[in-house]
Amino acid sequence: MEKQKLIRKFDKQSAMYEQNTRKRMLGEWRKKLLQGVSGNVLEIAVGAGANFPFYDMDHMRLTAVDFSPMMLQRARRIAEELHIEVDLAESDIETLDFPPDSFDCIVSTLSLCGYDDPAKVLRKMRKWSKPDGRIYLMEHGLGNNPFLKSAQRLVNPVARRMSGCHWNRDIERLVLDSGLRVERMERYWGGMIHLIWARA
Repeated sequence: MEKQKLIRKFDKQSAMYEQNTRKRMLGEWRKKLLQGVSGNVLEIAVGAGANFPFYDMDHMRLTAVDFSPMMLQRARRIAEELHIEVDLAESDIETLDFPPDSFDCIVSTLSLCGYDDPAKVLRKMRKWSKPDGRIYLMEHGLGNNPFLKSAQRLVNPVARRMSGCHWNRDIERLVLDSGLRVERMERYWGGMIHLIWARA
């Protein structure tokens, strides 16, 4: 999908993302995933700031990036309401670059579904992490059941047009092939939701 069209799609969905943030959707998994996030932290595809309520801001400095200006506007509002400090930047992760070894932790939740080249994004995370830096991922992808996988692949073209997300990504394989060292992985909802704790 052409990038500007994808950005407009997420701009239009930003109000829904903000509602979900206020309802703390998937909050149990976010809270579980984000324990221990500290130091100089990068969150990619921050959306409307759904992870903000689950960060321990006393022990971290947060930079958050998204390519959707409307998402960032809503994330800024959520940050202000929670009285947290965050450096928000409008940029496309697929073209953005940081110096190597910049971050202690990198967080991505429900973002790998949207990139044209998710493997490249994972390699960037590894590059931007300090030696032995920590990577926290919550992503959706192919489930465990063969029938579910077939259904996901079948509906993927429609899902991509409607939401901007790919439903047919093999998240586990993408992460393992990226060179990240997976320390722990948990899967939910028939294996579709992946919680992954990894090291660079």
